Amino acid sequence: MKRILNLCLLCIALMWSSQTVKAQVSFGQAEKFNTGWRFILRDDSAASKPDYDDSRWRPMELPHDWSVESAPSQELASCTGYLPGGIGWYRKTFTVADDAARHYIYFEGVYNRSDVYLNGHHLGHRPNGYVSFMYDLTPYLNKGGDNVIA
Repeated sequence: MKRILNLCLLCIALMWSSQTVKAQVSFGQAEKFNTGWRFILRDDSAASKPDYDDSRWRPMELPHDWSVESAPSQELASCTGYLPGGIGWYRKTFTVADDAARHYIYFEGVYNRSDVYLNGHHLGHRPNGYVSFMYDLTPYLNKGGDNVIA
């Protein structure tokens, strides 16, 4: 009897181990978010506010590196690759029409010292550059209405 029980347990274990086990590999359906951005090479902390007028800003698609648009200069510090440094702002207005329970934004990499805002709420700060990161947009999202990420 003990031998039959062990054989049955072995059969169950073999059947269970042959089943495909799927791990969660994402946070839902990913969508590219690279079009429809606006950009300005200027520091203006008011740009984080959703009602800020960015209509005169340059239309932009990501990825974008504004520093390489200038010519290298020997007068500039080598830590910026002899290209100009500074602060630039990116903004995008978008709507969310789906009914997913949570919404995230994932950045594959931002150059350096980034802050991200959604509808005027600070989502987070990254002190280092070219590191992937993501934020949960859900708490500050206007579902069905306009949203501004800066």
